Amino acid sequence: MSRRFTFPSALLLIAIGLSIFAVPAFADHGEGNKDDQEQIPFNDLSGPSRAVEVVEISGLLDPVLTDMMIDTLSNIDPTETLAIVFQVNSTGAVVSNEVLVDLADHILDAPVPISFWVGPSGSRATGPMAQLVGLSDDVGISPGARFGAMGDSIFSESSNYQPFNLPADTDLITETVGFNEAFERELARQSPVLPDHLFGIEGFEVVIDETADPPTVEPITQTRFKKLDVVKQFFHTVASPAVAYLLLIVGLGLLVFEFFTAGVGIAGVLGAGCFLFSTYGLYVLPTRWWGIFLLVLAFFAYSIDIQAGVPRTWTAIGTISLIFGSLFLFDGTPLSWITLVVGIIGAFAGMAAGMPAMVRTRFSSPTIGREWMIGETGEAIEPLSPNGLVKVREAVWRATTNRATPIEVGETIRVAGIDGLWLEVEPEEGAAKDYRDRSKNK
Repeated sequence: MSRRFTFPSALLLIAIGLSIFAVPAFADHGEGNKDDQEQIPFNDLSGPSRAVEVVEISGLLDPVLTDMMIDTLSNIDPTETLAIVFQVNSTGAVVSNEVLVDLADHILDAPVPISFWVGPSGSRATGPMAQLVGLSDDVGISPGARFGAMGDSIFSESSNYQPFNLPADTDLITETVGFNEAFERELARQSPVLPDHLFGIEGFEVVIDETADPPTVEPITQTRFKKLDVVKQFFHTVASPAVAYLLLIVGLGLLVFEFFTAGVGIAGVLGAGCFLFSTYGLYVLPTRWWGIFLLVLAFFAYSIDIQAGVPRTWTAIGTISLIFGSLFLFDGTPLSWITLVVGIIGAFAGMAAGMPAMVRTRFSSPTIGREWMIGETGEAIEPLSPNGLVKVREAVWRATTNRATPIEVGETIRVAGIDGLWLEVEPEEGAAKDYRDRSKNK
């Protein structure tokens, strides 16, 4: 038995793709909480009052993250804080160089030492984030992590800022270094896990338990952890390229579906919500306006053929627009191939295959045919001037009147023709011709 794509299945495909990127952002946040629960009891709360504050920085440097970093650095109390440790896993920035330079100033002017830990394993610090990391005198790296590939400098030529105290033509502009190379080049100290990095901070007090076998090191200095709250984490996630793109695709698809259904349903509400949240991400990210235009054009083109009931020229136009709009939506932050496959295939399957079948099911019933509907009578359930909704044999249809006079709610209508999923109707009273007779004589 052959299997066909339906619109819900296509949306499910896109939703799964969205979860691939949206859920890890929240999952990482949650995993961080789990790690915190393991680390915090590791600290002796009865120790000195000054503590080390660990701030997690994950994802693109957007307004949410940079604001949190600047706020943290601006409100340091040296009497309570021994040092600030930024735990980083970031590969780019979507804020202006002015904001990044302001952040750099706060790092260098901080009243306490500022340390960076590129970890855990698999973490990356590249682009502007690598330049910020290089301003610190204390950098740690975990096995499997890498930093470098700094790209163009965010600092002006007159600035004295030199990341890692390296010349302007350093190989780290294009290359990255890992655990061993960073240590050998004295760019970072080896910190396999966060406690190892904390132990290396000047002034961080520990006690060695020699009674254990082998001896263990336990911290005395307290550690505080700071992360984005739920609301800020949500907007930070929405501002990631993959999530913003998939939200836009899902939102446009649901809005098109709602257009071909009667009334306002859950699809319209969800579609509007997805589209609204996507606009925030698109605003924050380096988005090409013509890329958005191509995606909107794609769904408009699909809608034309959905109305006709069969894929035609407009489906091809929509597919081409969908592909190019997806590939070139963002400037400098390309989407992963997984995201592109999920978005393009899901949208195409939903619009070209699933939507026509879904709309036919929504607006027809098994007892109603197609051609022999011509001449059937029904009732207008919306004013037709000229478009609106009619009911024919208990099935709701979108209809347009072929007469100049508007048809009011409750008036009896007669089907004069069928154009795709739309009915052409006219008022029964004063109809120019009995189309029922025409249909019988065919």
